[in-house]
Amino acid sequence: MRASLSIACCVLAGWAWPAQADTASPRLAKYKEPVDRCIEKALARLAKLQVTAANRWKNPALAGSFGFRLIGSTGVTSLSVMAFLSKGYTPGSGPYGEAINKGIDYILTTQQKDGLLASAARYGRSHGPMYSHCIATLMLSEVSGMVTPERQKKIDEVLPRALAVIVAAQQVKKHPKYQGGWRYRPNSRDSDISLTGWALMALRSARLNGAPIPAKLIAQAGEFILRCRRNDGGFGYMPGSGSGVARAGVALLCLELTGHHGKDYTLKAGDYLLKPIKQGKFIRDPHPFYAAYYASQGMFQLGGDYWELFAEAMYKDMMKKQRADGSWSGGKGGVAYSTAMSVLALTVSYRQLPIYQR
Repeated sequence: MRASLSIACCVLAGWAWPAQADTASPRLAKYKEPVDRCIEKALARLAKLQVTAANRWKNPALAGSFGFRLIGSTGVTSLSVMAFLSKGYTPGSGPYGEAINKGIDYILTTQQKDGLLASAARYGRSHGPMYSHCIATLMLSEVSGMVTPERQKKIDEVLPRALAVIVAAQQVKKHPKYQGGWRYRPNSRDSDISLTGWALMALRSARLNGAPIPAKLIAQAGEFILRCRRNDGGFGYMPGSGSGVARAGVALLCLELTGHHGKDYTLKAGDYLLKPIKQGKFIRDPHPFYAAYYASQGMFQLGGDYWELFAEAMYKDMMKKQRADGSWSGGKGGVAYSTAMSVLALTVSYRQLPIYQR
């Protein structure tokens, strides 16, 4: 099993030490037990959203995937697997070990001839396959070293091809302002900050796990993200576009994890994300679960008051909005998506996924 990176062994720059576990914070310690219950209830519901022979989705090709609205999505399934991992559950053991294994197995069946991780039923649909592909690649990199030798052999066959798709997509000839980033399709000539975040995380995870990913590719992605910076402290979807909460969260996390620790622009992004909270409101965004996920991860990296103020507001808001069955309202992404993203936001201080550790 690949060892998780130790926070104590990470080389940090500036004052921006990552936040300690919430139990070390008098302000946040009181939320540990209710948040734990909230997360466990959510994971129990998420497990029931996995396609099995016993539920209404009886298509063998979908077995092991998660979701209803986006059934078969490699992205939603991978987020669901990572949600279990984020609480400390591992492949093949504990109450969710089999669900995790089946989710991994499903992803391993979806690789297309061109290397993309996309189920045949959804291939080429929506904006394009790169979102789900990058998330699935990230998940496979995170579980590499945690699985049985048989599954590891399959991962070793699938993952390099999946990474090659991401690397090649970054190298497509683009206008200078889009260079270093990614977009919806492997041959897209423009880039956006949202997809770039997932691609960068996938490459970084693989590099931490020993894959021969050149450091310059990750640095170039960071340069694209910086071109999306706005004067108000936020970040735009593309260079020159307006700020948004989710975009600021993406930028903050990616920059903090790639050597931009405690820089003026990451601190300003933290201030941007705290503005509504200091006004007594939690973040508002057209994509609330996505925004909460990235903002949570990014603010945890800043630590200190940034994390404590944000975490307290997030815990109150998300526990209040959790439904009786343990899920969160699905919105456009569906119940499995919203529940997995909520769990990933709430478990950041557990520090179980290596990719989110410096």
